[in-house]
Amino acid sequence: MADPQDNRPGEEEDEEEEIDDSSYKTIKDAVLFAIDVSPTMLERPPLSDDKKADRDSPTTAALKCAYQLMQQRIISNPNDMMGILLFGTEKTDLKEGDSTFQHCYLLSDLDVPSAQDVKRLRDLVENEDEAEELLKPTKDGASIATVLFCANQIFTTKAPNFSSRRLFLVTDNDHPAKAKHDKDTAITRARDLYDLGCTIDLFPISRTDHGFDRSKFYDDLVYPSSPSDPDAPVTVTTATKIAKSGDGITLLKQLLSSINSKAAPRRALFSLPLEIGPGMRIGVKGYILIKRQEHVKSCYVWVGGEKAQIVTSSTSHMADDTARIVEKTELRKAYKFGGDTITFTPEEFVQIRQCFGEPIIRILGFKPVSLLPLWANTNKATFIYPSETDFIGSTRVFSALQQKLIKSKKMALAWFIARRNAAPVIVAVISGEEKLDDNGEQTMPPGLWLVPLPFADDIRQCPEQIDHLRTTEELTDVMRKVVEQLQLPKGVYDPEKYPNPDLQWFYRILQAMALEEEVPDMADDKTLPKYKQIDKRVAPFLEDFGQDFDAEYKLQVRNQPSMSLPTGRKRPAASANEETDSKPAKRAKVKKEVKAEDGDEDEGGMTDQQMAEVNNKGNISKQVVATLKDFLKARGLPTTGKKVDLVGRVQEYLEEKGL
Repeated sequence: MADPQDNRPGEEEDEEEEIDDSSYKTIKDAVLFAIDVSPTMLERPPLSDDKKADRDSPTTAALKCAYQLMQQRIISNPNDMMGILLFGTEKTDLKEGDSTFQHCYLLSDLDVPSAQDVKRLRDLVENEDEAEELLKPTKDGASIATVLFCANQIFTTKAPNFSSRRLFLVTDNDHPAKAKHDKDTAITRARDLYDLGCTIDLFPISRTDHGFDRSKFYDDLVYPSSPSDPDAPVTVTTATKIAKSGDGITLLKQLLSSINSKAAPRRALFSLPLEIGPGMRIGVKGYILIKRQEHVKSCYVWVGGEKAQIVTSSTSHMADDTARIVEKTELRKAYKFGGDTITFTPEEFVQIRQCFGEPIIRILGFKPVSLLPLWANTNKATFIYPSETDFIGSTRVFSALQQKLIKSKKMALAWFIARRNAAPVIVAVISGEEKLDDNGEQTMPPGLWLVPLPFADDIRQCPEQIDHLRTTEELTDVMRKVVEQLQLPKGVYDPEKYPNPDLQWFYRILQAMALEEEVPDMADDKTLPKYKQIDKRVAPFLEDFGQDFDAEYKLQVRNQPSMSLPTGRKRPAASANEETDSKPAKRAKVKKEVKAEDGDEDEGGMTDQQMAEVNNKGNISKQVVATLKDFLKARGLPTTGKKVDLVGRVQEYLEEKGL
């Protein structure tokens, strides 16, 4: 659900605080799956009564993984490319009759996936006969150097300008080199890929009778990602975890978890200098790691013709009186103040917006992190990570600052301007540690978080509480048992386990229409509470709490002379005479119309003189909208518009009356 995006720092924008993430430039990704089709990769695991045991061969599991990932990215990242390269096959085909690289079969060319590509991959996964015919392994095997050279040619031809290119290598052969020169050739080909800007991600498969040993061959081929790499904020640890078979977690789930952690989109929100002290700056990039996902309408389509066409939109301004098209040079930006319109030239507007200086993160001092209350977080936090683009050595200094803050249990207070034209914010710089999941994959990278702190105007004063009733330790103990029984697994809320049901339902319908599948009847809503389990766990404790609460409530009410016990829900039955005597006589409702005259007070409203006094003191803008509307309505004036319009209308009325 985490979706950070690129803001292209340096451009002038009109927004002050809110940022439209959908308008940012997305880093395009090109992913090529290289899947081994050796005989051992095609072997299915032994049958087991365990429902969680593996049922698919490693090759089939990898193809299913690629199929599911293609389904996800065709919606979430429609500009990304994906391709599938099988190596070790008996057939040799690289499309268009190319048979340069022996025993390499390009199942899906590196391109933006279409619905037809997804259908073909789905049929291959579901049709065992077709898969058996295609996935025939060769006796000699395929050279890893040939596979890397083939991947190099595919990336160079199909994705030459992509900022992120990745090779996902899935194999169970930990020593594919037959001779020493084979390993040297493979290392040379791997270096060519790295020089091209590509990243090799290894997904080793361990068999039940043989564990995968990276040190034999692949430690010299696969390097950990560089901290200066644009994908660094969500890279995994240096040692790729081994996907074991038969340990209670299926091979498919492990591959999906590992690949999804590497395939998550990365979009930088900003790139700024972090000033630790006078004259000491390092480069950082900002990211929004956790963001609400919504329906994204990528384009408009015109369906009035024989064939649907993508609409090219254009905007033009027209004058209200003459319907003449107004040129951009004729437009001026303005603010309303006291009923008047104050205009500014573009130069004056830029000076007003940039009066606080250039975008920067400037540390002002350090405080104990315990001084930061929970309620002080009024807006979403921004994650920052070092960047070597502008300042060499930023990673080392950033790491020292992050570790020192953790060790000292301190936080930094900083002056933060996210981009040009943005308002300055005082933020708390809090250090965050690395987090790993059960499979050892990184779920949260180490770095620093910028938590916006509220100004005095952002904090609301709580209303005075008149509480005569107090809880007791006994009631608290009973409620503690209820809360303990309602804890999430491991006491941690993982947003990835609870996808947005509305969004997933929308994507499911979209996928069914594109792939010509049956439309499902109902959505899978994982946010619905498990009522039966909740009732089984906490029902006895809630009954005890209800009884103790009623007893304590009645006891405290009796001790308060100003309070009275509430009556029961049902009133006792009364006789006909008692009901007649006690029932008061009904009075006819008389609708009283009052027209406000000069100086007269409305029912529940304000007089002209009172409103004039409020206006003279400069407090008219502090009046609530309901009061202003009542005042205008009583005098026959329109009550439509925003609060600024209502205030201006009231002031005009008072000026006409000479008040």
